[in-house]
Amino acid sequence: MPTIEWTEDDRTRSAAWHSESGAAAPERVVVIDDAITATAAYALARKGTGLLWRGDFHNGRQLLSAMARRVDLALARRGGRRGSRGPRGGGVAASATEGEKITRAFLAQRRAREDRARILGRLIVELGADFSLDLRRAPDVREACRDAYGDPTSAMCVSLTELQGVLSARGWHETGVPIPSLDARIHPRYGVFSPVRGEYIELVARAPIPAGTRTAFDLGTGTGVLAALLARRGVESIIATDINGRAVECANENFARLGCADRARAIEADLFPEGRADLIVCNPPWLPARPTSALELGIYDEDSSVLHRFLEGAAEHLNPGGEAWLIISDLAEHLGLRTRADLLERIAAAGLHVIDRLATAPTHGRATDASDPLHAARSREVTSLWRLAADG
Repeated sequence: MPTIEWTEDDRTRSAAWHSESGAAAPERVVVIDDAITATAAYALARKGTGLLWRGDFHNGRQLLSAMARRVDLALARRGGRRGSRGPRGGGVAASATEGEKITRAFLAQRRAREDRARILGRLIVELGADFSLDLRRAPDVREACRDAYGDPTSAMCVSLTELQGVLSARGWHETGVPIPSLDARIHPRYGVFSPVRGEYIELVARAPIPAGTRTAFDLGTGTGVLAALLARRGVESIIATDINGRAVECANENFARLGCADRARAIEADLFPEGRADLIVCNPPWLPARPTSALELGIYDEDSSVLHRFLEGAAEHLNPGGEAWLIISDLAEHLGLRTRADLLERIAAAGLHVIDRLATAPTHGRATDASDPLHAARSREVTSLWRLAADG
């Protein structure tokens, strides 16, 4: 890990820098405490200065919230100014089609979120060599950090936003996410996409499993929820894969909790495992855009790489008479990032054909939030399970 340095009590100190999102270590770090104002902290963070917090823990959280309000206000003002200048300034031209406006709104929202994360990520805290947090009124974060980072090796600095994510993930890991189709809870770990949107799970729960199906692959398993559901539905042997080692551990933990570890096993692999299966299930990231953190790998897939590789490799990994299930939202189509024609062309080019398509509308809050700049696209979103089979 890179190292950051700062001056404190008239001497130079240093610690390792850790960022799950891959954010660069700040080149300049100043020590701040409860005496600083949110306006001053925001101004320093905007210039790229790392702000090492030494004040009260809860005051640090309040400072972060106050900085976030200033960031949001600045981004809203910037968006308004750009919108009045048309596409050259990055806004939306009056003559643009509705589809072009939605695409530009999505891209602008992505840039704004990256800017927001970068600025707020400059408020940092130091964790001791045992992951202890030496701040007034600070909670004991050691176990949560061990869950996220593994065993500690030395003192390190992380952003306060990342630490809050670690603490939140610990809560989700302990309580779990209820999955009605399983009549049980799935327990996500830090850095593993949580199955909070249940519509895609319900599609797998009601899709007809082909007669004679004994083996299955679940590609990009995450928490293992779909593999566990297939096991619950009677599939005898399931290999679940994920490129994220945390996800592999998380999935195997969930299989053990749910009593299906004798039928489902997660391994680390970049998509397909060796061999063939009667059923291959893949719920790839839905939006073709560049992810900015490990967690976003569950949402964003640059150039639709995972989707394309799944389609291209499905036929050669299916047993005769088997099916490949593609579970994907059409939000990218409504955002102008992918077309339905392109998807169907790629299915055909991969030597596959569509047997059936099951579809459902999302039920999450953003689908009905009229204040969302992407509401026009989200309100039309449909999640589908495409049942595919190999030609011939």
